[in-house]
Amino acid sequence: MATVCNDSHGNFILYGFSDRPYLEKVLFGVILVFYCLTLAGNAVIILVSLMDPKLQTPMYFFLSNLSLIDICFTSSCVPQMLVNLGGSDKIITFHGCATQLYIFLWLGATECVLLVVMALDRYVAVCHPLRYTTVMHPKVCLQLAVLAWGAGLIQSLIQSSATLRLPFCSHRVVDDIVCEVPALIQLSSADTTYNEVQMSIASVILLVLPLVIILSSYGAIVKSVMKIKSSTGQKKAFGTCTSHLLVVSLFYGTVTGVYLQPKTHYAHERGKFLTLFYTVITPTLNPLIYTLRNKEVKEAVIRLGWRTWNSHR
Repeated sequence: MATVCNDSHGNFILYGFSDRPYLEKVLFGVILVFYCLTLAGNAVIILVSLMDPKLQTPMYFFLSNLSLIDICFTSSCVPQMLVNLGGSDKIITFHGCATQLYIFLWLGATECVLLVVMALDRYVAVCHPLRYTTVMHPKVCLQLAVLAWGAGLIQSLIQSSATLRLPFCSHRVVDDIVCEVPALIQLSSADTTYNEVQMSIASVILLVLPLVIILSSYGAIVKSVMKIKSSTGQKKAFGTCTSHLLVVSLFYGTVTGVYLQPKTHYAHERGKFLTLFYTVITPTLNPLIYTLRNKEVKEAVIRLGWRTWNSHR
């Protein structure tokens, strides 16, 4: 028998860390600082990638796309998170929750695909350097970027719509810090087998499969790098690749912990901190990782700083 709800579009309560008020105060300050750093750091990456002629390459085109995703990704959930942590009102409207879910899932899925594209870019650059400019033509790069954004959007439209069609009758307390698929499925009063299977399939396609492709690409890259006789060439190749691999590890390590974890109370509580990590911490670390470990980006940031300084003198 189908479940009937009198108020299927009522408000939700994002429970988050409401049982630990002291933690909420600490998290409010930490998240606010990290959010500002995320906006500033990723904006700098986008600016230097667009304005510096030396960074007009496929690698930095994809990096600027990643920075744009990170800005939008955090902005889709952090402002609401700060409102909830900073006050006693934890309410989010159904439409607010739905909007957050669509955007959050769209950008998260887009990042999964984009990280694969970035790994393939590095694979072609290191393993097939003579064909790099031909294979990674600007038109091809644009098509790959559109593919990433489009695939993420399609995934979000399918999974978010299926999740929001579920009835939420018994109570409307979302035991999470954002409106996320696993928490909303757990909240529903109906049979969620279809949604759980759908989430598992999506997790395999967007998390497991991309991770296998990325690791395979870097396996081939390591083999090619070890054949390079020049130690300087090896260091440069490993420098750019390890930055990307570190970003991949941070993102996939936390996201898989949320979407592939077992259904236990302990795992769910841990999932809140993992969600906090990949929505707040990882987008802040990405520009730092690429800036601190990449000489070209550091030099481009310095040049941009000098141009800005001289223009205001």
